[in-house]
Parts: sequence; C-alpha cells; structure tokens
Amino acid sequence: MNGIKITVIGGGSSYTPELLEGIILNQELLHVAEVWLVDVEAGQQKLSIIEGLAKRMIQKAECSIRIVATLDRQEAIKGADYIITQIRVGQLKMRRYDEYISIKHGVIGQETTGAGGFMKALRTIPVILDICNDIEQLAPNAWLLNFTNPAGVVTEAVLKQCNVKVIGLCNNPINYYKKFAATYNVSMNDVSINFVGINHLIWITDLFIKGESRINDVFTGWSDSYEAKNIPAFGWDLEFLKSLGAIPCGYHKYYYQSDRILQEQLEQLERNETRADQVQKMEQELFEIYQNPDLNEKPKALEQRGGAYYSEAAVNLIKSIQLNTKDMHTLNIRNNGTIACLPNDTCIEVNCVVERHQVTPLQVGEVSPQVRGLLQNVKAYEELTVEAAVKGDKGIAHQALTLHPLIPSAERAKAILEEMFIVNKRFLPQFDL
Repeated sequence: MNGIKITVIGGGSSYTPELLEGIILNQELLHVAEVWLVDVEAGQQKLSIIEGLAKRMIQKAECSIRIVATLDRQEAIKGADYIITQIRVGQLKMRRYDEYISIKHGVIGQETTGAGGFMKALRTIPVILDICNDIEQLAPNAWLLNFTNPAGVVTEAVLKQCNVKVIGLCNNPINYYKKFAATYNVSMNDVSINFVGINHLIWITDLFIKGESRINDVFTGWSDSYEAKNIPAFGWDLEFLKSLGAIPCGYHKYYYQSDRILQEQLEQLERNETRADQVQKMEQELFEIYQNPDLNEKPKALEQRGGAYYSEAAVNLIKSIQLNTKDMHTLNIRNNGTIACLPNDTCIEVNCVVERHQVTPLQVGEVSPQVRGLLQNVKAYEELTVEAAVKGDKGIAHQALTLHPLIPSAERAKAILEEMFIVNKRFLPQFDL
C-alpha cells in the first residue's frame, strides 16, 4: 500500500467529520491511502451514517482516499500507521448517569473530572487496554493518538500497562492559540504559550505575542479570550488571577468556583437539562444533518459540540511525526522528570518537541505552591484511579474518589460509588460486583 493507513476507533463519533476535513485539507502532504472507521455493534447505525458522509466528503474533494467502515477492530488495526481512539464506553446514556448521580449526591457532575470523570475512567480503561493488546500484536509500530476522555487518565493507564507508542491529545491548547491569535490580531505562529499541568488541569504560566510577554494583559482584565464553549463562563476575579500568577484553564472553574457551578448544576438537574442532556440533543440533531444525502462537508453545527479544532490538533501532530518537522505541540506524555513535583511514571500535559521516532517534553522544573497543591492532589487521584481500574479494586476506588478535591468526604464517596457500581455493573467486569 502506497500511503499511510489511519484507523479511527470510535469512527461512528459525531467528531469524525471534523477529523476527515483535516485529513482532506492536508492530503497533499500526508498521502493517506486508507481511513478505517471502526465501532461496536451498538454504534453501527451511527457508523453507517458517518461512512456515507465521509465518502461524500472524499468524493467532493476528489481525493483517492479509501474509506472502510467495519465492526472488525482487529482488521482495522492491522498494519495501521496511526490509530486514533475516540470511544465512549456505554454511549451517552452512561454519561447522563455519571452527571445525574453526582449532582444528586451534592457534588459536581462532569464528564472528565470528579465522580463522573472517575466512573468514565473505570469503564474506559479496560477497553483501551484491550485495544492496545491488539495494537501490540497487529500494528506494533503504530502511533496511538488518544482523544478518549478522561484523556490524561486513559493515556496514563496505557503508559503504565502497555508497550504502545501513545500520545494523549486534547483540543484545549490549540483553542488558546487560536483565541489569543484572534485577540491580538496576529497569526498563530506569533503566539507562544507556556503550559504546565495535566489534562483538563493546565495552567498558562506565560503568554508571548511576537516574543513579548503579555500575561499581565489577562491579569489586568485587558484580555479574557480564553474560555471554552462547553464550560460555564463566569469570568475570573482579577486579584485571584494575579496572586495565582498563572492563567487557569476553563476546567479549573470546577475547582476554583465549585459553589457557583454546583448551584447551576442543581438547577439544571431539576429541569433535566444537564450538559449530558444538551449533548444528547446535539448528537441527535447532528446525525439528522449528517444523513442528508446532499451534505458533503463538515456542517457548521459541529462546532457547538465542544470539540472544535480537535482535528487540527490531530492532523498537525500526524504531520509532524510523518514529516519529522520537529515542531512543538502541547501533549499528554510520560513525565520523566519534566514537572519536578510529580512522579516520573505519570502522565502530564506540557509542550513537547515531536520527531518521527520520539516525543520529548520540554522541561518545566519547579512550580509554585499555588499550582503544585491542586496539581499533586488531582494527580494522586488519577494514579489511584488507574490502579483501581486495572486491578478492579473497590478499596482503591474508594480511596481515589475520596481524594478528589470535589468529593467532600469518604462517606459521600462511598455512597456515590455504591450507586454508580450498580448502574455500571455490566461495564465493570474487572470488579467483583
């Protein structure tokens, strides 16, 4: 086969047209021969709809890329150069349970953090490790690009348990580059951002526009153009930001503004309008749009889904590896001493130099106590979450959830766990339930 093979596990996702658009736009450089879209039986209908749209997009672009949709994961993985994981174990129905059970118990319900993110990790990690077992056997030289949330925890499980070239990827960092470029009316190449942290818990410790530090523009309120669409925009206390000495990402609101967020979520719960409900509605609308036989491009409506520019992040990374450009990307990668206050074998999200044969994180060193306190706490929770998911250990699961900053007590953690274990039983074969 001349050209590369890209396999998308979770190919029936509503995000897939975004990815295909990115591949098509870069086809002259990438020379993609095949894109395999693989999903599970429960996602067969969505996969079929995505397959139709993908083929129409390829036809419109007059590309020679072969699109293959299948439920045979092993066949899809065999000989792949790049494998992208974007799966949701239990579909959106389980996400709704994650949010509803959390909020009902008086804690924040969210897809990637707190009790909801914890439950998603327990469901997802065994499936991802099973996929990695296939990769080791059938595509040992492939790069695995993991988008599956909670991306940092899932990537850490792979780093600790498997012999796979894995990189965790999120669309958050590229959003900051785009927004700051728009704010200052410069190209993205003129924006440079120093990041430190873990997935969905990264701080911007400096911001440069054309080589000049402009982080004080945020501290003084001149620029606030870095919010994510799917996170409540409450704004920040400027004095708090200044004494923090860094710009928090949107997900920090769940920690720094938890009272406010929880109050909003309790009101949403009463109306049956949590984020999970909104996403279910959006998914339905998107797939209705995707079925239109005249549609042959990514629809504008997809941007509302919360994953804008994720394809750009993915395709730019593939480009850097494939062409050995030695560009810098913000990625989830093994720490190896990059952030001094975190264990070497854990997963962090920082700027990295990407080469064809390796990805090297840029040294961060020491971080301030303001950042270190929350960072170490959430990282310890993530370490225990990986251990609980791999071993099926209920005691470690209880310790992990108790440790999370959004869970007020061991008693609350136990009550949440007991209810979530009942609802999730069929997705947790590793536990004795």
